[in-house]
Amino acid sequence: MKKTFFLLALTASPFLMMAQDEDAAPVKDTSWKKVYRATSTKINDLVHTKLDVKFDYAKAWMYGKEWLTLKPHFYATDSLTLDAKGMDIKEIAMMKGAAKSPLKYTYDGWQLRINLDKTYKAGENYTIYIDYTSKPNEVKVKGSAAINDAKGLYFINPTGEDKDKPTQIWTQGETEANSVWMPTIDKPNQKTTDEIYMTVPAKYVTLSNGLLISQKKNADGTRTDYWKMDLPHSPYLFFMGVGDFAIIKDSYKGKEVSYYVEKEQAPYARGVFGLTPEMMKFYSDKLGVEYPWQKYNQIVGRDYVSGAMENTTATLHQESAYQNARQLTEGNSWETVICHELFHQWFGDLVTTESWSNITVNESMADYSQTLWMEYKHGKDAGDEENFQGLAQYLSDSNSAKKNLVRFYYSDKEDVFDLVSYQKGGRVLHMLRNYVGDDAFFKSLNNYLNTNKFKNGESDQMRLAFEEVTGQDLSWYWNQWYFGNGHPKLKIDYVYKDGKASVIIEQTQNTGKIFKLPIAIDIYTGAQKVRHNVWVENQIDTFTFSYTQKPDLINVDGDKILLCEKKDNKTAENFIHQMKYAPLFIDRREALQYFAKNNMKELTEGLKDKYAPLREYTINKIVAGKLAKDADVVKAVEALAAIEKNKKTKAAALQFLAATGDSKYLQLFKTNVGDSSYSVAGAALGGLAALEPANAYALAKKYSTDAKGDLSTAVTDIIMSNGTEADFDLVAGSYDKSPLSQEKVGASATFAAYLEKVQNLTNVKKGIDMIMKFRNLVPEQFRGFVDPTIKGGLDKLGKAKGAEIADYIKGEWK
Repeated sequence: MKKTFFLLALTASPFLMMAQDEDAAPVKDTSWKKVYRATSTKINDLVHTKLDVKFDYAKAWMYGKEWLTLKPHFYATDSLTLDAKGMDIKEIAMMKGAAKSPLKYTYDGWQLRINLDKTYKAGENYTIYIDYTSKPNEVKVKGSAAINDAKGLYFINPTGEDKDKPTQIWTQGETEANSVWMPTIDKPNQKTTDEIYMTVPAKYVTLSNGLLISQKKNADGTRTDYWKMDLPHSPYLFFMGVGDFAIIKDSYKGKEVSYYVEKEQAPYARGVFGLTPEMMKFYSDKLGVEYPWQKYNQIVGRDYVSGAMENTTATLHQESAYQNARQLTEGNSWETVICHELFHQWFGDLVTTESWSNITVNESMADYSQTLWMEYKHGKDAGDEENFQGLAQYLSDSNSAKKNLVRFYYSDKEDVFDLVSYQKGGRVLHMLRNYVGDDAFFKSLNNYLNTNKFKNGESDQMRLAFEEVTGQDLSWYWNQWYFGNGHPKLKIDYVYKDGKASVIIEQTQNTGKIFKLPIAIDIYTGAQKVRHNVWVENQIDTFTFSYTQKPDLINVDGDKILLCEKKDNKTAENFIHQMKYAPLFIDRREALQYFAKNNMKELTEGLKDKYAPLREYTINKIVAGKLAKDADVVKAVEALAAIEKNKKTKAAALQFLAATGDSKYLQLFKTNVGDSSYSVAGAALGGLAALEPANAYALAKKYSTDAKGDLSTAVTDIIMSNGTEADFDLVAGSYDKSPLSQEKVGASATFAAYLEKVQNLTNVKKGIDMIMKFRNLVPEQFRGFVDPTIKGGLDKLGKAKGAEIADYIKGEWK
C-alpha cells in the first residue's frame, strides 16, 4: 500500500505527514504495551475461495454465495472460525459433492464459529457453503494513517444522484477489511486460490484478481463475469472493481497489462501508466525473478480511501493518479506510486508478511523500490533525491524514533502503517545495499523470494537470505535497525595538526544506545579523492590520517547513505570545495544549504547545477534569504528564467521575479502565461497580477475552465481577491471542485474572505456549507491541524456579516 505523503499524495493522506501516533496524544489505555502481537495461529488453512456475488446499488448491499475449501493445518479439528463482519447470514452448510448438509454455528456479528460435521485430519479438505448479505455501510471499522476508512466494500455514488461523479464499486482489503464482504480467515498468513462470479449491470466493466475467463449476458440486463486466480494469495489482496471504465491495453512478454480509467481520462492513461511494462522488466531483471502473476492491471477509483493498493494483479489507485497532458509536461507525479505498487507484486503478494508486526518485509521493500526505479530511469541524482526525501519524511516526526521497525507491540494493527515501516525501512535497505554491495543485495532478495514464494515471510527470513548469500552473520544489523528503534545523531569535527587530519565523530543521541556504522571517509586534495572505509561504533570515534598537503575537504559518509541527523562542522571553504568536486546530490544540496544559511553568494552556483530540482531548490533558498534583493543574484535568476527547460524550475524562477515587482518582467510574464505547464502559467499569472491586475483578473476568469495545480491556485486567489458578487458561481465552483489537499486549507480562508464581499446571504450560506463540507471530509485525527485556519476565516466572516451569518456558522461548526 502506498501512503501518499503529499499529504498524500501517504491520502486520505494529504494530511498524513501531520499524523501523530499513539504516543503523541494522551492515551487512556496503555495495556497494549504488554500484549505481544504474535503471528496468527493456524488451525485451519484456506485452500480455495469461490464466490458468486450480486450488487444492490439502491441499498449498497452485496448478496453473496461462497464455497470455501479448507483443511486442518496440522492438528485434527471439528470446528472452524471465520471472520465475517456485519453480515446477514442466511445459510451455512457442508458440501458433499453437490449436496448440502446444514451446519450449526454461532455468530456475534464479527466472527462465525462453525461446528463441522466431523473431525477432519491434517491434509483432509472440506468445503463450506455460506449464503450471506454484506452491508458495508453499516459496519464501523477503524482506519489508519494510510487508510481513512476500513469497510472493505465501497459503493461510490450508487444511485447516480451526483451527476458529476461516476457510479463505481471497489474494494479495499488491507489490513483485514475484505471480511466485510466475504467470510474468510482474514489474516495475512493465509493463502488461497480463488474464482469470483460478479453479476453487474451490462453497461459496466469489472476487474478482479487473475484472468477474466468468461462473460455471460443475462436476460435482466446484467452480465456475469467469471474471474479466476489459480495461484495462491492472501485474503486481504482480493479485489473487485466495477464501473464505466475505458480499458487501455498494453503488454509485457505476452501478458496483459491494462489500465482502467474513466473514459475522459483515456487519452492520458499511457502518459500516466505507460512505463509499467518497462518497470516490470526492470524489477524482473534486478530480482532475477520474473513477474510471477498471470497479468497486471491498474484501476483508478473515485473517493479511494488510501494512496494505492497492491491487490494481486489488480492495483487500485486514488484519483490523484489522473493527470492531463499539461500536468504531464512537468513529469508524472504518480510515477513512484506506480512502481511502489508494482514492486509489491513480489514483496507483499508473492511473499507476504506473516503478520502485521513484520509489515517491513512488504512496505520497506516497496518504499525502497522507488529509489531503485528513479535511479535507473532518471539517473543517480534522481535516485538519491528520492532516498533523501524518504529520510526527511522519517525525521519530520520525532515520535518515529520511538518505534522499532519490526513491532510486536502496538495498540492497533493499523498503527504499523507509518513513517517507520515505509520511509525508515527504505533507508535501512539503502544502507544494507551499500554495505553488502549491489550483487549480494539483489542476490539475497532473489534468495528470499525463491525460498518463500507463494508463502509468507518475516524479517528474520530476510536476514537468513542475506546471510546465506554473503556468508556473514548479520544479526548485529537486524538487531540494530529492525528490532531496535531510533537513529544516530552525529557531531563531526575536524582537527588538522602536524601533518595529520583527525576526524572526530560523536554520537550525541540521548538514548543510551550506540550505533555501529560502517562508512566511507573521502579525503579530497583538489579533484583527487582517497577513500578510507571505517567503522563508527563508540560514543566518540577519532580517525586520523596523515597528509603532505592539507586536504581541501574531508567528506564523512562519502556515499551519503547514513540514516542519521548530523551536525557537520565543515568550514565555508570545505563546502565550496564539496560543491565543486563531491559528486552526489546530497553533497551538493548540503553545500547549497550551508551557503543559504550563511547568505553566501556561492549559493548561485546551484542555479547552474546539472540537476533541475537542485536549481529549483536554489531559487527557493534565495527567496527565503537575504540574497533575494542582491542585484547580481536577481540577474542570475533572470538569466535562468530565460533558458530553463524544466517546467517546475522555470516556474520557481518566474515566481522569484514576480516577487520583485519590477515592471521590466511584464513581457516575460505575458509570454509565459499561456504555457502548457500549469506551474509556469500560474507563476506568470501571479506576476502579471502585480503589474496589470485588471488584465490578470480577466485572464484568470478565462483560464478558470482549465486550471490545475499552481495555475488553479493563482486563478482562485486572483478571482477571490478581485472578484465581485457576480463571480460567486465561478469562485464557489472552483473552490468546491478543488481536491482534498493541504492547499485547500488555505484556500478555505481565502474563500471565506471573498464571501465577506457577497451581499446575497443565501450564497454566503452556500459558501459556508462548501467550506464545512471540506472540513468534515478531513479525517478527525487531522482536524486539529486544519481547524484553526478554517475556523479563523469563518469567524472573521461572521463578524463582518453580522449576527445571522455568525449564528449560521456557529450552528454548522461541529
